[in-house]
Amino acid sequence: MTHPLFAKHEDTLKHALAAIETRGYWSPFAEMPSPRVYGETSNAEGEAAFKAHLHRTFELDQPATGETVGAEVSPYGFALDVQYPKASADTLIPAAVAAQDAWRRAGREAWIGVSLEILARLNRASFEIAYSVMHTTGQAFMMAFQAGGPHAQDRALEAIAYAWHELRRVPTEAHWEKPQGKNPPLAMKKHYAIAPRGIGLVLGCCTFPTWNGYPGLFADLATGNAVIVKPHPGAILPLAITVRIAREVLREAGFDPNVATLLATAPNDGPLVQALAVRPEIKLIDFTGSTQNGTWLERNAHQAYVFTEKAGVNQIVIDSVDDLKAAVRNIAFSLALYSGQMCTAPQNIYVPRDGIRTSEGHLSFDDVAQALASAVQKLVADPARAVEVLGAIQNEGVARRIDEARSLGRVLADSVALEHPAFPGARIRTPLLVQLDASSDLATARSEWFGPVSFVIATDSTSHSLELASSIAREHGALTLSVYSTDEAVIDAAHEAAIQGRVALSINLTGGVFVNQSAAFSDFHGTGGNPAANAALTDSAFVANRFRVVQSRVHVAPTNSATPAGQTA
Repeated sequence: MTHPLFAKHEDTLKHALAAIETRGYWSPFAEMPSPRVYGETSNAEGEAAFKAHLHRTFELDQPATGETVGAEVSPYGFALDVQYPKASADTLIPAAVAAQDAWRRAGREAWIGVSLEILARLNRASFEIAYSVMHTTGQAFMMAFQAGGPHAQDRALEAIAYAWHELRRVPTEAHWEKPQGKNPPLAMKKHYAIAPRGIGLVLGCCTFPTWNGYPGLFADLATGNAVIVKPHPGAILPLAITVRIAREVLREAGFDPNVATLLATAPNDGPLVQALAVRPEIKLIDFTGSTQNGTWLERNAHQAYVFTEKAGVNQIVIDSVDDLKAAVRNIAFSLALYSGQMCTAPQNIYVPRDGIRTSEGHLSFDDVAQALASAVQKLVADPARAVEVLGAIQNEGVARRIDEARSLGRVLADSVALEHPAFPGARIRTPLLVQLDASSDLATARSEWFGPVSFVIATDSTSHSLELASSIAREHGALTLSVYSTDEAVIDAAHEAAIQGRVALSINLTGGVFVNQSAAFSDFHGTGGNPAANAALTDSAFVANRFRVVQSRVHVAPTNSATPAGQTA
C-alpha cells in the first residue's frame, strides 16, 4: 500500500525525476520572497520567529544532558544568545540506533514521503530560516533567503529524487528460472530488501549550513538511515530549526523522532567531532569545511562512507574578449558576492603578461588588471548598495587573512571596511585584488585564500594559464574554472584542461549568470574528481552507497512444470 505522504508529494517527485534527466531549469520552490507566493505576512512572521529564538533556550525534545550550549554571534554585530540542549554521542547514538529499526522496516515509500513532507514544511519556514542564515553566516538577506531557503531545498529535493531513482530500480521480489534442457528448469523465488547503512553524521559549515547540509541530510533520510546533525558552532540555528521540523514530521507520521537529532556544540569542538566520527555506529559522514578537517575524516573514519567538500583554488583564465566591460563587471560581482566566502568564488585570475585581444584592439596586462580593479571599486562605491552584495565577514579569521594578503604583491584594489546602514557593528570588507606573477608567486597561487582575496596573475601565455588552472585543480582542488576567449581553439583547450583537472567549466560569462552559482537539477556541484570534493551534489554516486541490498531466495516449482488436475503449483 502506498504511504500517504508519498502519495501526497508524488507529483513533485515525478517532476524532480524528469528534471534530473533533462537537466533543464525547474524548481518547485519560489526563489524570490514574494508575498504573493509565501503570504502577505510571511516576511514579518519569519523575522519575528527568528527574533523569538534570541536570548533563550531553543526547545528541542530529544535526549539531552540537562545543560545548554551555544555561542553564536551575528557577523552583523550582535550576540544571538541562543542556548541549545546539550547532548552527547553516548546518548544520541543509542537513541538513533533504537529509532532506526522501525524506520528501516517502514520501507522506501515511507522514507521518500516523510522526506518530502519535511521539505515542504521547511519551505513554509523559509523566512525564519533566511533570517537565521543571515545572522549566523553574514549573508545579505536576499542571498540568505535564496541560498538558505529555496535553493537549499532544491538541492535536498535533488538528493531525494536520486535516492528514489536508485531505490526503485531494486524490485521487492522476482521469479527466476533457468532452463535445463529435457529436465525441469531450476526455479527460485527471490526477495530483495533494502538495508540502510546505519547512522549518518552531517557536519555543517559556517557559511552555507543548509545549502551544504541538506543534500547529505536528505540523502540519508531518503535511503532509510537515521541522522545526527552536528552544525558548525557558529551556525547552529538554521540546522536546529531544520531538525525540529524533521522531528515534528517524523512523530506525526508515527516514527520515533530520534531518526533525526541535533548535536549542538561549543566552539573549538574538534576533538569531540573526531571522537564521534570514528565511532563504529557512524556509517555515513557528510562534511563541508576545511581541507585539514576533511582530509582527516577521509583518512581516519574508515568505518564510514565519507562524503567531503573541502577547500579549493577556483580560477579564471582571460585569453580574449569581445566586451571587456561586460566581462570585468561579471567577474567583479563574482569576487564581491558574499565577500568571496562561497566555495565556488574565484581566486586566481590569469592574464598573459603580453596582454589580450579585444574587439577594440590589443590591451596590455596592466590595462586588464586596472579594468578589473576599477570594476570592483565601482561595484562597491555606494556602501548602502554594496552591503547587499557583500554581506558580512563570517569570522575574524577572514578579516585577518585580508590583512596578510596585502603584502603579497602590488595592491590593485584595496579592501576597505564599510558601515552597514542598519547594523553599525557589522563586519564588512570590500574585495582585495593583488597583482602576482606566475614566475615567482606560484606558492601563493596554489594556496586557498578564503574570503574577499583575489589575485591577477601574469602568465607566459594562455596555454600557460590553462596549464596552471588544470594542474592546480588536479593537485590542490577547485570547484570552478571560468574562461574568456573568442578563439574556438582556446575554448577546446579549456574543455580539455577542465576534464584533466576534473573541474566544472564556465565560458564567456558576461550577463546575469556568475561562475559561483550552481543550479540544482542541472549543475553538478563539484565533480568528486579533485581534492576540493570527493563527491558531487548531486548524482547517483552520492546516494547509492547509502544503502545495500540483501536478498533471500527459496527453491520453488517451475512455472511450466506439470501439476495434477485440481492442484496449484
